[in-house]
Amino acid sequence: MKIWQADFYRRPQTEASGQVMWELLICDETRNFEYQATCPQSQANSSWVASQLQQAAGEHLPDVIQVFRPQSLSLIEQAGRSLGISVEPTRRTLALKQLLQEKQYAISLDKPPPMPLPENLWGEKWRFASLSAGDMAEAFSDRPIPILEIPEYLLPINLGLASTVAVPGIVIDGGRQSMRLARWLEQAHPVALNYVAGAPNGLVLEASLVDRWIVATFEDQQVTAAAQVYQQRQQQSQGLHFLLVQPDDSGMTYTGFWLLREE
Repeated sequence: MKIWQADFYRRPQTEASGQVMWELLICDETRNFEYQATCPQSQANSSWVASQLQQAAGEHLPDVIQVFRPQSLSLIEQAGRSLGISVEPTRRTLALKQLLQEKQYAISLDKPPPMPLPENLWGEKWRFASLSAGDMAEAFSDRPIPILEIPEYLLPINLGLASTVAVPGIVIDGGRQSMRLARWLEQAHPVALNYVAGAPNGLVLEASLVDRWIVATFEDQQVTAAAQVYQQRQQQSQGLHFLLVQPDDSGMTYTGFWLLREE
């Protein structure tokens, strides 16, 4: 499958004439392929983007274009639709972000305040947990889990983590809501689950491009201490952590599992 990562946005500098320029940047996941084109703001539309995609691709259009910037998404989606290319909104565009940073372009995005998780999705209980990096792949990759997201580049072995490193996570016992919660999470595209200290303390799910959701709030000192350990373990695991949704704590059935890391 041929996957590109693309950004189409205003250039930080203007031309000597004062004209605002837009720049299309494209690369593949290895950066063996890179493409750049600019146009004046008056031409910054989906037709121009589509023509540049064709020019960049030659005879072999990509199967998927990944986009991390919300302001770029609509135009690239329209261009992709006209060419039969799927467009995937995702924060996981590491190669493209490296390219933008080298050009000293901004990649930080404005994020809205976190929203409460819909009440009809609340599980029965949740807790902090951890798994050794060495057990991570074996524990879940061979289990019949309906919703499973383990990106290969996030596997502990590919991050160079020692097998004894404790990878922290959150386990949600969803009860009867387990599958509904897991399906909602699948559509939300989880990225990271962060402990946020405050009054009260909270767990905030970073999802999709800029979405944020309050998964839980707490003031209990023991839970807060566990949250701090969870945060410390993330620092030791290169940010790697997980989210597990299951019907109950029997350990017999899992509904959904996501391997996560802040992008």
